[in-house]
Parts: sequence; C-alpha cells; structure tokens
Amino acid sequence: MTILELELLTNDIKATDAFYAGKLGLPIISKNQSRISFGIKETKLTFRLSNIQKPIYHFAFDIPNNQLLEAFDWMDEKAEILEVVSPDKIADFHNWNAKSFYFYDNNGNILEFIARYNLDNKSDKPFNSSSILSVSEIGFVAKSVSQFCDELVEKYDLAVFSIQPKLEKFIVLGTETGLFILAAEGKDWYPTKIKAKPFWKKVTFENENKTNYIQGNY
Repeated sequence: MTILELELLTNDIKATDAFYAGKLGLPIISKNQSRISFGIKETKLTFRLSNIQKPIYHFAFDIPNNQLLEAFDWMDEKAEILEVVSPDKIADFHNWNAKSFYFYDNNGNILEFIARYNLDNKSDKPFNSSSILSVSEIGFVAKSVSQFCDELVEKYDLAVFSIQPKLEKFIVLGTETGLFILAAEGKDWYPTKIKAKPFWKKVTFENENKTNYIQGNY
C-alpha cells in the first residue's frame, strides 16, 4: 500500500509553512490563505486551515534505512527529539525490523522518521530534505478499534499488517510501504502522554493497484 496524499487540519498556515518548508526544507506545491501542500516524493502532504482547536495527529515518514543516525543528527538541529524510554531517543521495533525517532511539528503533531530494514531503500547521498521518501503511516482513532478495522478491511480490501498482531486498542493495516495505525480513543500516542482523539483527515492511497480515499473524523 502507498499513501499518495494526506490532508490534515492546522490552526496556523504560516507557522506550518515555516516548519515544513523552512525547517524541513520540503518543497511547496501550492499555497494560499486556507491551505498549503508539500511534496515528499511519493506523497503529497496538505494542511487545511481550521478553527478546530489543536487538532493533533500522528504520522510517520520513511527514510533510507542506512541513514537513521544521520537523519537523527540532521533533525536534532531543527526540533527536540523525544525520549522513548529515558534516556533513549531511538525506538527499536524488533518485530517490525525497524528503528525510528519522534519529534513534534509546530502544530503539536507527533512526527516520526522510521527506517525499515526489510525495504530496499538505501541511499549513498548525504541526508537532507530530499532524502525523505514518503508519508508511510497515518494514525486513525476510533472508539472501537476492532469494529473500525473490520469496516476498513471490508470496504477497501485491506489486510492486517502481517508482523503486528491485533490488539484490543491497537491494530495496524497495510504493508511496509504504507500503514494505517488504528488506535483506541484515549490511548496514548507513543512515545508521548498525548491522548488519541479523532480529527478530520483525508487519506488517498493505492492498494492492490486501486486508488481509494478515506475522509472523515477518525
């Protein structure tokens, strides 16, 4: 599965521009007073201006799997890297054969740079903004994760991520190139104490050579 476009809400277009274009160096595809879009190779990332107070999301960016520490140093100059288990700031997902680190954007969203060692995406170029490969994960929030999972599986022919067992409050759908993280409302967004809440989003994705989108308060 591939996430082609991710649309989220923001309370501040100018500050979002300053973070994603100014700090991360992502190219701006389009911009006006009510929305701004950035290009990330495989994914278009769009923020829409909203009066909803502090919409908070979790999403992840894939990076070349041989550049985790280089990406860490690059990002450490731009934002505070969050501790996962003090004092460590790099999460080791042994079952996923992946490692990652987390930081906040200007909106308070929980962002993640993740290196997946099962993928063939190494790079011999110095890490910079153009090294970011895609938005590879987006979090969805539901009161009943199991019910929401069943609805998505039936409607979009999605599969439970093969290396992540289903849990009562946490289910992952998709493949290593694109994942939907289903979290129960009120669950902490790892590695923070921020409670997961549903907010409007639109996700356009490709799965089994079919393009679909999910839109709503999830």
